[in-house]
Amino acid sequence: MIKMEKIRKVYNTGKIEVEALRGIDLHIRKGDFLTVIGPSGSGKSTLMNIIGCLDKPTSGDFTLNGRNIKQMDDNTLSELRNKEIGFVFQNFNLLPYASAYENVEMPLLFAGVGGKKRRERVTSILTRVGLADRMHHRPNELSGGQKQRVAIARALVNSPSIVLADEPTGNLDSQSGQEIMELFVELWQDGNTIVMITHDPRAKDYTNNFITLTDGMIQS
Repeated sequence: MIKMEKIRKVYNTGKIEVEALRGIDLHIRKGDFLTVIGPSGSGKSTLMNIIGCLDKPTSGDFTLNGRNIKQMDDNTLSELRNKEIGFVFQNFNLLPYASAYENVEMPLLFAGVGGKKRRERVTSILTRVGLADRMHHRPNELSGGQKQRVAIARALVNSPSIVLADEPTGNLDSQSGQEIMELFVELWQDGNTIVMITHDPRAKDYTNNFITLTDGMIQS
């Protein structure tokens, strides 16, 4: 599904070059739940941006479902992200004046999905994450855990090939964080492919595979 070989990412800051990733080899199979663990500055965010097609590697080979990412232009990458990748962020990234329903509906609008099908899919996925009774509430009327459930529903609504979660429990209390991790496990058991970026080593206890990044290299 995802195949990365000898991936390097170098940032040129003017006088010096910073090598954020140093020859990453990583294969992610369909149905995996992979946790990427590492401290700040380890290269986690850079790796997530490349997996999520938000950035391209400086060198190395990266294919997603057999398609070479390096050969794609920005428009093709944008279309790929909307159809193939669902994003879940630490800060939720919800539209503050839109309801939970409208936030989840947004990717379907971009994809040109018709009204009836949109209603069916949004209602179904919000019910799946336990928010059937909150779908018309705005973010300021939801708890942190509920906001993250909306973000997860939005990530899933287009039935992406892979869900990328960047520190999804970072802004939650311990109880809400545990509930969100348990929801991810349920979604994985339903057949979703998930990659989670985190600094918390306890997250690996919920997943079937993990890697540890240090200084842009896989250590374990």
